[in-house]
Amino acid sequence: MLRRSAGDRVIDLLIYLLLIVIGVITLYPFINILAISLNDAADTVKGGVYLWPREFTLDNYKTVFGYPQLLTAAKVSFLRTVIGTALSVFSSAMLAYTLSRKDFVFRKPFTILFILTMYFSGGMVPEYFLIRDLKLIGNFWVYILPGLIGAWNVIVLRSYIDGLPISLQESAQLDGANDFVIFTRIILPLAVPVIATIALFVAVFQWNSWFDTFLYASSDKNLTTLQYELMKILQNTNTSMNSDSWRTGSNQQGSRVSPQSIRATITIVATVPILIVYPFMQKYFVQGLTLGAVKS
Repeated sequence: MLRRSAGDRVIDLLIYLLLIVIGVITLYPFINILAISLNDAADTVKGGVYLWPREFTLDNYKTVFGYPQLLTAAKVSFLRTVIGTALSVFSSAMLAYTLSRKDFVFRKPFTILFILTMYFSGGMVPEYFLIRDLKLIGNFWVYILPGLIGAWNVIVLRSYIDGLPISLQESAQLDGANDFVIFTRIILPLAVPVIATIALFVAVFQWNSWFDTFLYASSDKNLTTLQYELMKILQNTNTSMNSDSWRTGSNQQGSRVSPQSIRATITIVATVPILIVYPFMQKYFVQGLTLGAVKS
């Protein structure tokens, strides 16, 4: 066993110290927001709340969770995230597989067309008219269909599929497998790492979206989303503070809140659910399932 020199130990120590500093810098904002959300609003205004609450209270969370539409909004956000992510990833993967086929005649023109959509768009007004003509206003599918296929997601998936050994597909074709069988039984299992990554991006987008609710479903309480309701809570708090009142309309307990404390609480409420997903997806970011699939 080789003995490590003093220089190697010093380098290792510096690397560990650097990683600790990066970790602290990364975690501190989240810990600070958590501390503010658990601190009394009147005390938070004084400043000086950093790593832990100075005057612990759950009044901020009682105010946020006291809104009657929050449960319905959370359910809609959960459904749109699950359904939207599943359909978007599957549809994008199918299109990416099609564009990856060398025998697809329109492969290059379609690829260029998709790339162009990443730089040019019709604008908000034409998009609204299109949604209206498709009868999607006030419809749950307005959260799913407009963003079903993302050009960037398709390009990433296609690039990954292009890197898979073509001999896998050729072997399956010799065994009589059609394109759908090849896609579902060969391509999808081998593309799990990139699919998991794209799924996480789409899920975060779906979970955090609120502007489409404002445009297309704000008049239907049964279609409101969590982010939209949290935005309304923050606006109500700001309005109350501007009128020199410490009470929000839904805060029946009479607890004091402030825009800063409510903003921190809303950030925690909106962030924690999606953070729970990260540990389950992280392993796919560093895992390659094609290693050793074909030996030449």
